[in-house]
Amino acid sequence: MGEDDHGGPGRGGAPGRRTLIATGAAAALTLGGVTFASGARAADGDEETRTIRGTLPPGSPDYVYVPVEVPPGVREIKVAYTYDKPSVPAGTPGNALDIGIFDEHGTELGGRGFRGWSGGARPEFFVRADDATPGYLPGPVGPGTWHIALGPYTVAPQGLSYELTITLTYGAPVTATPPVYPPQRAGGRGRAWYRGDCHIHSWYSDGRRTPAEIAALARAAGLDFINTSDHNTHASHAHWADHAGDDLLIMLGEEVTTRNGHVVALGTDPGTFVDWRYRARDDRFGRFARRIRRAGGLVVPAHPHATCIGCNWKFGLGEADALEVWNGPFTPDDEVALAAWDATLVASVREGGRDWLPAMGNSDAHRPPDAVGAPQTVVLADDLTREAVQEGIRAGRSYVAESGSVSLTFTATGGRGEHAGIGERLRVGEDTPVTVRLEVSGVPRCTVRFVTDQGVLLTSDPLPVSGSGTVEWRTTPAYAAYVRAEVRHETAVGPLPGVMAAFTNPIFLGHP
Repeated sequence: MGEDDHGGPGRGGAPGRRTLIATGAAAALTLGGVTFASGARAADGDEETRTIRGTLPPGSPDYVYVPVEVPPGVREIKVAYTYDKPSVPAGTPGNALDIGIFDEHGTELGGRGFRGWSGGARPEFFVRADDATPGYLPGPVGPGTWHIALGPYTVAPQGLSYELTITLTYGAPVTATPPVYPPQRAGGRGRAWYRGDCHIHSWYSDGRRTPAEIAALARAAGLDFINTSDHNTHASHAHWADHAGDDLLIMLGEEVTTRNGHVVALGTDPGTFVDWRYRARDDRFGRFARRIRRAGGLVVPAHPHATCIGCNWKFGLGEADALEVWNGPFTPDDEVALAAWDATLVASVREGGRDWLPAMGNSDAHRPPDAVGAPQTVVLADDLTREAVQEGIRAGRSYVAESGSVSLTFTATGGRGEHAGIGERLRVGEDTPVTVRLEVSGVPRCTVRFVTDQGVLLTSDPLPVSGSGTVEWRTTPAYAAYVRAEVRHETAVGPLPGVMAAFTNPIFLGHP
């Protein structure tokens, strides 16, 4: 894997030693490590530093581990890194190197030794008992073999040359404060429609906003709940309690960021870590989907048709509890995701309609000008609690709106007063006349479309500039197995459907 300079005499090197550890298709490489002095005679505050250099070629394993032998008596470990970014031909990825660390408990899949991950967001980090860089977990720096984890996300044709600087500070550890987590209940309104954004990034991964700033933006956007979803770390979980309140439920999660797609772990128990070091061909995602559910969370594949490297979802939808169809500003990949999701509804009808996959929308906000709550998922829940919100999402009793100014009511009614709302089934005979009705506000000059298993069967005239209106359509279950509503902005170019303002989960018609 290239020539690695692990220092010469006096620099703690073990040059030339490298072991390939197969972990399915997502292989990992363990390089020669670095050692430090015993530390037995080190005074409080003394520091030791080692430097490691190496080069990774194109086609490197997904993860490269550098062992660090940590002696007793260490109070803090600090790691800084740099890597080269040579010019590359147009259309060819350049160098991008992620980083994290595992402690003396090892690097085994599952994350027992996980102590933090910052991806490519930070050039350095530290860990000690009472504090750590955002993205990393405070805790004692125990003696034994630690591993710096390098993730060569992309490697230029010239290779990726890196330098690691590792500094140990000796001394007695400072006593840590036990973590405090946000409550799992807020001051709800009983059974009501609650607005939320379940995919947001803070400075605990690659976001640029603090939890306090995100909470303030969530309140300003009219949200009732949010879910934390930092990339590949749960380090933020203990930093949200001060920002929750009766008016804002803060659920805890993670965006599990693999090389074959991203999945939001939505509303897991505090302190839950979900490993990401596998690809679809490794056949390990099911294990970690079950891990999310055992921790009380939902499995929500994110931006499934995104075009960034490693972002496109390749694990299938068999383990999903919901699907993020709309991610941030509505773009062509969201349009593709919407159409692909609609195809799953048709498939569920063919199989009896008992199991179908609800859709969600979230902001995926990272930094200004990303708007928290744009879009947002509006959920009918029995109360403003973690479990009630999750149940509403899982049942599909929800719609997605571009902002808090958009509200809608979508129903289907049979001839004898039978009634169903979003995510429900209107159980009437196949030839029974059904009235589908959408009441909407906050969408000036938008057009309503009713979409069924046949496709779009009604397109309304533009709504008035007031943004409020009602659209009705009559059908039968024989003609439409389900109906869902879309509200789209006007388009100035031909027959294009327009950018989305809101869409609903379906109402199913007839008996399964």
